[in-house]
Amino acid sequence: MISTQQIINCLNPDCEQPINNIGDRLCKNCQTPLVYRYLWATGKMAEQITPGTKIADRYEVITQQIWLDTQPGLAPNIPLELPPEAIPYLKLYPEQLHIPQPYGFTDSSTADTNDILLLENAPIDTAGNLYPIITEVWEEARAVRQAYWLWQILQLWKPLSELGVAASLLSPNNLRVQGWCVRLLELHETTENLTLQDLGQSWQSWVLVAKAEIAPSIGNIIQQMCRGGVDLQTIANQLNQLLLASAAELPLMLTVAGVTDTGPVMKHNEDACYPSNSSDLGDKHLSPHLSIVCDGIGGHEGGEVASQLAVQSLKLQTRALLNNVAEQTEILPPDLLQQQLEASLRVVNNMIWSRNDEQNRQGRERMATTLVMAIQLPQRIVTNSGWESENTHELYLANVGDSRAYWITANYCQLLTIDDDIATREVCCGQSLYRQVMQSDHANALTQALGTKEAEFLNFSIKRLILEEDGILLLCSDGLSDHHWIEKTWQNYAVPILTGKLTVEDAARHWVKLANKKNGEDNISVVLTLCRVSQAYLVPVTPAPMVAEPTETEELAIAAPEAETSELETSNVESLAQSSQALLDLDLTDKPALNPVKETSRSQLVVFLGGFLALLVGSTGLGLFAWWQLQPESFGRVCRQLPQQMQQFCPERE
Repeated sequence: MISTQQIINCLNPDCEQPINNIGDRLCKNCQTPLVYRYLWATGKMAEQITPGTKIADRYEVITQQIWLDTQPGLAPNIPLELPPEAIPYLKLYPEQLHIPQPYGFTDSSTADTNDILLLENAPIDTAGNLYPIITEVWEEARAVRQAYWLWQILQLWKPLSELGVAASLLSPNNLRVQGWCVRLLELHETTENLTLQDLGQSWQSWVLVAKAEIAPSIGNIIQQMCRGGVDLQTIANQLNQLLLASAAELPLMLTVAGVTDTGPVMKHNEDACYPSNSSDLGDKHLSPHLSIVCDGIGGHEGGEVASQLAVQSLKLQTRALLNNVAEQTEILPPDLLQQQLEASLRVVNNMIWSRNDEQNRQGRERMATTLVMAIQLPQRIVTNSGWESENTHELYLANVGDSRAYWITANYCQLLTIDDDIATREVCCGQSLYRQVMQSDHANALTQALGTKEAEFLNFSIKRLILEEDGILLLCSDGLSDHHWIEKTWQNYAVPILTGKLTVEDAARHWVKLANKKNGEDNISVVLTLCRVSQAYLVPVTPAPMVAEPTETEELAIAAPEAETSELETSNVESLAQSSQALLDLDLTDKPALNPVKETSRSQLVVFLGGFLALLVGSTGLGLFAWWQLQPESFGRVCRQLPQQMQQFCPERE
């Protein structure tokens, strides 16, 4: 039936007059912001429904296949048994930055609309318009963005192939772009056995209008794909080299600031972050390359110990990693660097796990911490123009638990991480839609954090991004992200920060004040990194008046060709020793263990041995050094159970 009046309902359950006109931004009755949730309606049936039609007395058809949920406060219709077409979306939930998610199904008496699957998180902007097709903006994109788009498509090829939906990557109309990010409109299933030849053929017309500096290399890569016989890793390595050489042509300026606050209710701050003060910013070896937010679990003298231990240990290991990277003469591939970061996180996990065993902590008494961490790794590379750059613009993100990372520009805010909670687990297993599982009381309960499990049972999410546009990286604990406060407020900060009207320090403090006012029941930590690659934004910043004592932000020009030799290359043993001493001086004193620690299990030894070897190869043995210094007894017990040939690497007992 054709709607004669376009209305939208307020989602405030206590609103006595919830009906508003489409176009209103606030509810006329209660002043609650109205939520405009645009959905993509899949399938041939949805294509045939004309704009202006109202489906199930709820969904307003705005344009072809774009529907507006006019009752966003109500749960969508979800059948007891999920249709097969919804399952690939659920299993690809960890890729929600690129893949939309099922929202619900139509519930209409009209027989031909019963099976329409509605997708949220589709590539639709806040005004209800689709983001552009990749081929529409390909020619005008810079070389680095063209290479980055191809890289993202190639990274999606394997997971989509395994679920029989790789055909989704072959249709340009299905590939939309939101700035740097490739986003799929929907998934297309096929029974054909698609190969890299098919993907290469879909790219052939693109090389004709690729930027001149990368067109020959892209053409060569596509030729290899079309001939067949080449494996995915070979193509990925070549494309990665081209991407990094293109990104390194750009300058890169990073400005970082962090704030952690106890909050108005809590008595102790179990959060920890880096940087958190001006002295942190003075460490030129780590700042501005490293940012960390940890949210401790386990109460006073538990959670805060775990979070501080994680931050201090990762600072040591990152210092070693940065020095290792600076010494390399060849590009380290993403998979190797991701393995290195994972090994570092396993060391941190084992330190916390072992401390829990030493203190005989059981159940909810065991301390742990969430983690979200970003490392900007400045690898050297010869650019497409032939000069050697000091920075490939790589940013690695790691997260465990529900602390989050966001990428914010003047035009959009993107959630980069996935929470490790029951809701995520249920969705990834194909058991429930996200909206469905969120109705349960324990949907947000954590399924993992550092220190809660033995390392072999942890799954780390580690992603690689390329910094090729001006933007703000936001890391935060759930004290800020709860109740969608990032999504609701990012527009108030993005443009002022990017144009220099608001300093990074002030923005971090303002966001903490907002969280204290709106959430106010938890500790809050925020770390902001302003990333600038455009000369248009390289302007002086006039600090706004602040209530608290201002902190001095360090700003580092990294990738300009005339830049001086990086300090990372000239760092010496003395700086490492100072960092090690800082960790040893950290007050992590605890009560003596009540009972002897149990024998380390065989599985723990296997995990430790693997992590030990990985860290030795990657020159991050400082993590193990920290463990040895902080927990010599548990470290020694594990060492003594290693094979004889490995015990030579263990430090001697005094």
